[in-house]
Amino acid sequence: MRGVTMWIPMLAMSLCCDAAIARPPVDPLPLPTSGVIGVQEAQLAPAFWIRRLRQPDANILTPAEITAANARMLRLEPSLHDLASLPDLLPRAWVLGRIEGVSRIPAGELFDEEGQRFPQAMRAQWQASLALDRVAEHVPVRFGLVILRASLRAFPTELGVFTKPGDTDIDRFQETAEFPGTPVAVVHESADGRWLFVASPRYAAWTQRENIALGTRADVLGYAARTPFRVVTGARAETVFTPEAPQVSRREFDMSTRLPLAIGLAPDLPVNGQTAYAAWALSLPIRNDDGSLAFLPALVPKSADTAAGYLPYTRANLIRQAFKFLGERYGWGHAYDGRDCSGFVSEVFASMGILLPRNTSRQAVSPGVVHRLFGTTDSRADRLAAAQALDVGDLVYIPGHVMLVIGRLHGQPYVIHDVTGMRYRNPDGSQATVRLNSVAVTPLLPLLFDSDATFIDRMTSIVRIRR
Repeated sequence: MRGVTMWIPMLAMSLCCDAAIARPPVDPLPLPTSGVIGVQEAQLAPAFWIRRLRQPDANILTPAEITAANARMLRLEPSLHDLASLPDLLPRAWVLGRIEGVSRIPAGELFDEEGQRFPQAMRAQWQASLALDRVAEHVPVRFGLVILRASLRAFPTELGVFTKPGDTDIDRFQETAEFPGTPVAVVHESADGRWLFVASPRYAAWTQRENIALGTRADVLGYAARTPFRVVTGARAETVFTPEAPQVSRREFDMSTRLPLAIGLAPDLPVNGQTAYAAWALSLPIRNDDGSLAFLPALVPKSADTAAGYLPYTRANLIRQAFKFLGERYGWGHAYDGRDCSGFVSEVFASMGILLPRNTSRQAVSPGVVHRLFGTTDSRADRLAAAQALDVGDLVYIPGHVMLVIGRLHGQPYVIHDVTGMRYRNPDGSQATVRLNSVAVTPLLPLLFDSDATFIDRMTSIVRIRR
């Protein structure tokens, strides 16, 4: 689904000029023992790839450089929102532009979860639910915090909408998800009042009202900047069960979620009925009955995979973080409690404090990154040369998909990506298809985009997040 970097001139040239690159020949890939061509069981462990690196723990960017890169990204990338810079009143055109940019009904026939065709009249109902006629000339901005893992939708409805009967993996109204503690600007409501249109730092879409606790600008934006804090560095973590405070019991957090610590708690007193000495005491947002924002302490065990800040941006950490999702079910728009290809790479980089746009369409071309773009004038030789020059941590884009490079093996690059499936040619020329539907490790060069073109043939961009 849908700068951070500067390349030094010699490095940029290495991705363009195949005559200057001396690479070992591509070896025949071994038969799969894992079910995927070119992948043996040992390659499914991050240590396999890390020990092949010369300086796995060297910083690629320092924290100060990451801060500067994020500021550049926020300033240049149009899909992002600097909430702190929003005025108290937004013009009608700004709000309508965000709503109409996401609330678009797909063309063609649409089906529900049972495979039944939606009647044509539903399109008018979905459009009416937007209540666009209620958007004022000047819209007061309200602020809120996401209180739980919240789906963001193209339209204010929970109905799943699919383009093929029986194919329910891709809900066309599902856009993304935001995690607890994410600040949002609330700029509109649905016709029935049950949904809010919100702008988060990385997206704008509809979410159910109960997912948001409304507070003052200062409280909301201040929470996102609180220190000290923990960062979820595992695929996920959750608070402990507590009957004393159900609103913060078993609260789940995805990788990269920033969790401010509770300050001023007496060390000898329990938190929600439990001693805190073996856990981190957090301050979590909750929603009062009237929708207003409040905070409660909650505990995450110290055994959970968290860190006292963002991880150092190193090649070893990129690989370790990516492999923590290995085997997770593909989830379009963060459905299935998972993530899709762009969500996957976003959260890996975000665990090191690096900001990327949400969708591949923006990641691949964002003015906030320096990238190597490919078009019709690039020959197959140009593309293969660029692919053979890929480095660990590079992001490779084809239409609608992104892959993270983890190393080289058998004379060719390997990637980890969140992918629905893969196709490649057997030695006899026949086509093999594997329904992966998960985060998986694969070689890059054999992958087929369609019956006539490979991924390399359809490569649109390479993004390299470096100094």
